[in-house]
Amino acid sequence: MRILMAGAGATGGYFGARLAQAGQDVTFLVRERRYQQLQASGLVLQTPQGTETLQPQLAQASSLTGHYDLIIVTVKSFALDQVMEDIAPAVGPETLIMPILNGLRHIATLQQRFGKDRVIGGLCKINATLGDNGEVIQMTPLHQLYYGALDGNNDARLQRVDAALRDCQVDTRFSDNIMDELWEKWLLLSTLGAVCCLARGNTQQILTSRGGEALLQGVFSEILSVITAEGYQTRPAATARILELLSDPATPMTSSMYRDLTQGFDIEADQVIGDLLLRAKRHSLATPLLNAVDVNLQVYLQQR
Repeated sequence: MRILMAGAGATGGYFGARLAQAGQDVTFLVRERRYQQLQASGLVLQTPQGTETLQPQLAQASSLTGHYDLIIVTVKSFALDQVMEDIAPAVGPETLIMPILNGLRHIATLQQRFGKDRVIGGLCKINATLGDNGEVIQMTPLHQLYYGALDGNNDARLQRVDAALRDCQVDTRFSDNIMDELWEKWLLLSTLGAVCCLARGNTQQILTSRGGEALLQGVFSEILSVITAEGYQTRPAATARILELLSDPATPMTSSMYRDLTQGFDIEADQVIGDLLLRAKRHSLATPLLNAVDVNLQVYLQQR
């Protein structure tokens, strides 16, 4: 299978590297700066098991040739419009597009551009970041990759995707209910991002502060009410596990949005929090805590 990995940051770099190491034909679509960095130093993975370096196949938008069987999109959500322009020449009659982005707005955006039958569901769970020299740092052994048809019909096309991905040295989950997985990932990451950005700290600091637990539970409840109104078929055991994970004071957690914020980078405020507020308004739901988070993030963006 010919695979195009759109992005070689922490997510795209890690999972693309594992696919390449498993023998898949993987090309990384990157911008000039990342292209030069990877050409010079290779794609470096720092994992709990040690350091690995590989020489990846690289392309820039201007040099893409031919169609790909699978395009995995791993950029930040605010870069999606440009990436859609970049990948368009690589999309052929049989191409499937699997976005691994935060939130859910990107699915409709990709479907509108490339067609509903081309876009499949995907998400990952990994604690990873880029180091100062562009190395991919996997901070814990967690490396899960979920995928499946958005309508649950995992036909022959999806079976081929599974055959390519399942042996790539990561924990793969071929899901027949990927939409619920996507809703639950959004519940987790938006709660985590909201409380960390609002309180400017990790979950351990928040939970050990006066009112911190109430803040986290309040944000979680507001988000759960929004996604339920939008169509999430609540799975009580799954949502309870998410709240339990977030509420453990022994395990300090932060979100990628919070880490980007503390470094002065652009953040996915509209895609992670703003979209939830738009959906809440559609159902006349009161979300005062989410509104406070949104105002906080907007002020940050104005001050950048």
